[in-house]
Amino acid sequence: MKRFVKKLARHWKSTDFFQKMLLVLLTLLAAFMLLPIVFIFNHAFKPINELFLYPPRFFVQHATLENVTNLMFKTQSTAIPFTRYLFNSIIVSAATLIAVILVSSLAAYAFSKHEFPGKKLFFALTIVSLMFAPEAVIIPRYLVVAKLGIMNTYFAHIFPFIAAPVSVFLFKQFVDQIPRDLIEAAKIDGAKEFRIYYGIVLPVCMPAVATIGILTFQGTWSQSETSTLFTQVESLKTLPYYAMTLTNGLANNVVGQGIAAVVTLLMFLPNLIIFLLFQRKVIATMANSGIK
Repeated sequence: MKRFVKKLARHWKSTDFFQKMLLVLLTLLAAFMLLPIVFIFNHAFKPINELFLYPPRFFVQHATLENVTNLMFKTQSTAIPFTRYLFNSIIVSAATLIAVILVSSLAAYAFSKHEFPGKKLFFALTIVSLMFAPEAVIIPRYLVVAKLGIMNTYFAHIFPFIAAPVSVFLFKQFVDQIPRDLIEAAKIDGAKEFRIYYGIVLPVCMPAVATIGILTFQGTWSQSETSTLFTQVESLKTLPYYAMTLTNGLANNVVGQGIAAVVTLLMFLPNLIIFLLFQRKVIATMANSGIK
């Protein structure tokens, strides 16, 4: 017994043994964390009888495309087809993504490399705004959107999310790393502000662009707040709102479960694909911004 314990202790002290054990543990943890993703894919292809089984089954037994068919064809006979909601979500997410990156990067460039009255105050207010929960600004957002007269437009989906304090903060961490001498040299060579921003600032901030792009897309693609509060025209509402209506009421709670499962999968897939494509940029952003 003592020999076995000593042998095990020697193996434990061995770096290779420790690395192999760590690899096994991480593999098991990764497999465990993949279970929700596997469930989402299985759930979308379950027939109606398997969706209401008790106890529920994790894996689909008789996979079917009936839910996909119902989503694509049965909704075409309604007043607003599914494709309209999908189109609105794509337009809103893309426009919000571009607007947030442009506004946040320009604001970060101004905060980092320019001097103007109230600079420290405005940046402090930007940091303080990080403390406010989204629920705390719903009423002010509604009042601003109503006063601007953009209710029932695409701008009502986009405008409330353009001001992104987290995005400004992350961008500023990257812009701070650019030497002022480099910017001054560019100005001496005749470069205008836009040329400096496009040719020097943005290339340095590409990891932050990828990270902010992921965060912004996830936030806008899955939110239904703007469709509920700022839009009464059904043809301007987005996919998350449509997903909510599929299970509203007693009848829809039963009939709409299959279609809702497919819509949930469609809402999840873009987030998964984008994150897998740009995950290295996210890690680089966290390392450079000082966030642990």
